[in-house]
Amino acid sequence: MDDGLLRFRNSILNSKSASFCGAKWGNSTLWLGSGETSSCHLPPVHKIDPEQILLDPAKLHNTDHKIKMRQLMKDGHKPSECDYCWKIESMGTDYISDRVFKSLQFGPEEMQEWFDKPADARIIPPTLEVMFDRTCNFACSYCNANFSTTWERDIKKHGNYDLETSGGGAFKHDGTANNCYEKTENPYIKAFWEWWPELYQDLHTFRITGGEPMMHKDTMKVLDYIIENPNPNRELKLAINSNLGAPDALIDKFIEKLKRIEDEERASEIVIFTSCDTWGEQAEYIRTGLEFNRFWDHVNMILTQCPRVIITFMSTYNALSVFNYETLIHNVYGLKDAYASTDRYWNSAVFLDSSYLRYPLHQTVQVLPYDFAKYILDQSKLITYYAAPSFSPEHIGYSDVEVQKVKRIYDWMNAPQDASQQMKNRYSFYQYFSNHDIRRGTDFVKTFPELEEFYNFCKTIKV
Repeated sequence: MDDGLLRFRNSILNSKSASFCGAKWGNSTLWLGSGETSSCHLPPVHKIDPEQILLDPAKLHNTDHKIKMRQLMKDGHKPSECDYCWKIESMGTDYISDRVFKSLQFGPEEMQEWFDKPADARIIPPTLEVMFDRTCNFACSYCNANFSTTWERDIKKHGNYDLETSGGGAFKHDGTANNCYEKTENPYIKAFWEWWPELYQDLHTFRITGGEPMMHKDTMKVLDYIIENPNPNRELKLAINSNLGAPDALIDKFIEKLKRIEDEERASEIVIFTSCDTWGEQAEYIRTGLEFNRFWDHVNMILTQCPRVIITFMSTYNALSVFNYETLIHNVYGLKDAYASTDRYWNSAVFLDSSYLRYPLHQTVQVLPYDFAKYILDQSKLITYYAAPSFSPEHIGYSDVEVQKVKRIYDWMNAPQDASQQMKNRYSFYQYFSNHDIRRGTDFVKTFPELEEFYNFCKTIKV
């Protein structure tokens, strides 16, 4: 484990309290379509009080629930909603949890200032992630109707997935109850735009997610605000999630606006976060709607036409990622090699963010037999090789964070499991993907011949 990460955890975070995490103060994700928020992607989301945001739109972030969690952390208690991180850290002092990675984006003085303030202080988060709504042209296998309108149409046409181990009932939701403002005025989006002028001037990082952001008018409205503002926040780090599968006209319009922001130096950094979980046909199976070659062409188009923009591949590493992820590592390195430039916001044009899937349970790597861990071990060796320190500044390899995120997938797959629960998850594995093939016209065994024996075994399980 990198000594720098350990020092950061021990001297910066644990010096405040054994449970301090900067994300509870400085990081906020807002699901404006449903009026929910969270401090990162790991704790459950919670509802934003619609009455409180009428008095102060900053209550989109500073909810009563977050204030309670901050106080627990100030007192050294470990909130149960953050148990993922506590479980990782309980494995040993050399294990680094996500509270380290999430807190790395903040300065030590900044975090000390938050810690010294009362827990209910009105915090303007330097890092804000916003989802305007769930409109999406993809229906990824591990997603659900709360984050994709294409998923909702699938469920309305074919009915619910009948799975008992899906993880939080994600496949038994019609996607309508939590998104009740799509056809009426949305008070959360209204509060956001009231707060935006104050937010914009001091934001460090602003990220638009979805759904597919390119399909929502407020995404382009944000870009136009930045382009037209007479006093732009030139320190802003702008990030936008996109599956890069939108119609070509939208892709062209998107690139045009990015180039304007880039050329006029209206942001200190522009990063496109796109998603890819493995390579080729297997990636298309995981992410229904993905046309892999077209996607890869769009990646190259952006890197060519926007010579400073960075692309980060967000990989949701799951049971179906295992067999071709090595090819993705190799080809992402090829992009690093081809587009690296000292003129870019970062010398490396692309990054690979490998985060392993935790839910639904039947699609995580932990559902697989232990023998398949060897693939992940080989991938960790390959990405380590491509991070060799002999590369020149113009020839950028993988960073330590990129390497460690692949290595921890191997560690997590080998973590102790409940054998009974694992068998239930394997039962659901077959039930889900056999249903997936009927609904979406796919062929699991043909696409994943490496898993044919395991798939047939799961078919025989009785629960």
